[in-house]
Amino acid sequence: MPDGPGIWEPLSVEGVADLLQDMPTPWWIAGGWALDLHLGRHTRAHDDMDVLVLRRDLAGFHHRLRTWDLHAADPPGVLRPWHLGETLPREVHDIWCRPEPGSPWALQLMVDDSADDEWVYRRDPCIRRPVCQLAGPASNGTRLVLAPEVQLLYKSHPLLSKDDADFRNVVGSLDRHGRDWLRAALFLVAPGHAWLAEL
Repeated sequence: MPDGPGIWEPLSVEGVADLLQDMPTPWWIAGGWALDLHLGRHTRAHDDMDVLVLRRDLAGFHHRLRTWDLHAADPPGVLRPWHLGETLPREVHDIWCRPEPGSPWALQLMVDDSADDEWVYRRDPCIRRPVCQLAGPASNGTRLVLAPEVQLLYKSHPLLSKDDADFRNVVGSLDRHGRDWLRAALFLVAPGHAWLAEL
């Protein structure tokens, strides 16, 4: 998360669902909330609210949030306004959103790339997954929740203490497919990763 000005008062899961309802393109609750929703319980406090979107769909999300104050996080994490109609460079993967200037940040859009109908892992484009398989079992009719194995892959590097705790909370609940997918992905990008022994 970039070092942005101001404080956070993140939207609730229900608030995100209300804000983005009826979007014609998919979006997924991500971050620590995705894992808590997968587990069906609250495991820790969450400082923000992450929603994964695909770069190809950004224009639609910008239109939906056109009355909000939106800031792109230019690498290495400098926030600057994202103006309506602007196409973001491929290096931008985070958009901070708040209802108006000066109000607390409420939502962070995490921007991922895709190729045809496949999601592409930003840290290694060899890792892909059909977009239709990004949603995990915690999804329902009003929201999609990122599959826990995909979220854990993002949390695997850099490995922060909260991310390691998230892994230990979730690993036992992964189904065979999710466990095998995460193991294969980690073997490819981090063959010495500490989580492999538990997968």
